[in-house]
Amino acid sequence: MKKLKILGFLVAGLLISGIVGAQGATVLYNERVIEVANTLPDATDLWVAPEDLTRINDFVLKPEGACLDALCIPVLQDRDSEMFVRRSGQDWFNVTVLADKLQQAHVTDYEDGIWSFGVMPLERTPFLKGGVAPDFELADRDGKLVKLSDFRGKKVLLLTWASW
Repeated sequence: MKKLKILGFLVAGLLISGIVGAQGATVLYNERVIEVANTLPDATDLWVAPEDLTRINDFVLKPEGACLDALCIPVLQDRDSEMFVRRSGQDWFNVTVLADKLQQAHVTDYEDGIWSFGVMPLERTPFLKGGVAPDFELADRDGKLVKLSDFRGKKVLLLTWASW
């Protein structure tokens, strides 16, 4: 039993130092489930190979940084940085730090290796500026039917409530 515990501590230490093979993760983003076979072991951040970054959120690691269309977040790649490291000849990218820079919400189940990323604020902006609610009608407090379109061009506050 002591030999198994010692072996377990040795393997844990090697994983932390990045010497032994990486672990996998499941990433949830934009209604997709992405299985990442190898991640760099880290207690708090999700480190993936650059090609997995593209599978996760469509960003591409280029010499100028992590890019999505015209948006590029600068990434130092000539040495270890908060978003990029090289271990045993393998490049690793920190998806968690990128999400933080983009103010993208994320939650993690560390025990099961599941990472869930919310919508990037830059993706919500066009909707918030140009979003139009569908027309609907409801009875007011007096029972008169009122359509949302009756208030077009005016500011409207909708309050909803449910007993459940």
